[in-house]
Amino acid sequence: MAARKKITVRARPKTGIAAAPMNDGFDKFKYYIHQEVDRKELSSVTKQYVKQTFSKDDARAILATPEYNFYMYTLHASIIYWTQILQQELPKKYGLENGVERVNEFYTNLIPIGKKILEEKAQADTAASNVVVLTPQQRLFNKIQETVMTDLDDLEDAWIDGEEPEFNMYNCFKLHGLSGSHTAPVLNRLEGWLLDYEDAYHKRCEQAVEGYSHVKRTVLRRRIKLIEEMIADLDRVKASAKATRKTRVPKPRAADKQVNKIKYLKEDNDFKITSILPITIIGAMRLYVFNVKTKELTEYISSAAKGFEVKGTTLQNVGEESRKIKLRKPDEFLPIVQNKTPKQVDTLWQTLTTKTSSPNGRLNSDCVLLRVLDR
Repeated sequence: MAARKKITVRARPKTGIAAAPMNDGFDKFKYYIHQEVDRKELSSVTKQYVKQTFSKDDARAILATPEYNFYMYTLHASIIYWTQILQQELPKKYGLENGVERVNEFYTNLIPIGKKILEEKAQADTAASNVVVLTPQQRLFNKIQETVMTDLDDLEDAWIDGEEPEFNMYNCFKLHGLSGSHTAPVLNRLEGWLLDYEDAYHKRCEQAVEGYSHVKRTVLRRRIKLIEEMIADLDRVKASAKATRKTRVPKPRAADKQVNKIKYLKEDNDFKITSILPITIIGAMRLYVFNVKTKELTEYISSAAKGFEVKGTTLQNVGEESRKIKLRKPDEFLPIVQNKTPKQVDTLWQTLTTKTSSPNGRLNSDCVLLRVLDR
């Protein structure tokens, strides 16, 4: 069998809680959380715990308290993540064996404080409800009326006085900080002007001809041209706004939330193998999985620089180089997968006589997560 060409994708380094040392004991884990994890991620862990642990009303009161209650005490976040996400026991020293109870007591004491804050906020909201609040549409209309529409009124007054000033609609919008969403009312007004002047110039309407009988045809033509230029400027404003519109980039889901629905087999006594923590899959570049029911070994290789992601029970970013094979002697080959380098595994893989095929990325309750690598 010809050797398969490997595609190497540089892994994006893990950051935050996902990069914490999870196999070196609670002390090192806690120290890392204190030194390396930012406030936003700490707050996410503790707030999620509050929502899951307390009643809806109590959780609402707790979450109404100042933000520092959820990130300042890094020990709380460490205990929550260690026991709830990683499902490991706390060491029996420094009173840590009762850590979860201490965390619950801390948040319970915040309930009356939060209820008072919510009560004061409700009173303030009641007082504020008597204040007239403009809708976004009303604020938009007012801004247009106070800026470009006022300038158009001045232009029309100048025309009545027999003056023919220049007017740059594009610069007017930029001067007043207006955007493409402000163009519709202005366009309606300009199109009304254009219709009146063209009816008078081309003598299509007797009333228009009579109304502008005091205006020379050369002046009518000049005003028609200016209005057409202003309408064209509105199209340029809309095109400029569209070109500079920011594209919304979806935020990546937290590692623990990605794997909360994953299905896998924690341990198999027949083959004497145990699964790694599912959270370590996120961001990894290579994953070995063994199905104890079908005796299939799967080597997943990520096609993305950010490594693997998980959606439901399916592995995402699975590259074309991923492969699976049925093992006739799993007891002999699995230790190789667990201890050798990818190159050594590949060399021995080539000696297997069963057929290699492509996996679909779906994981189930018969799958043991053997090993992850960052290359």
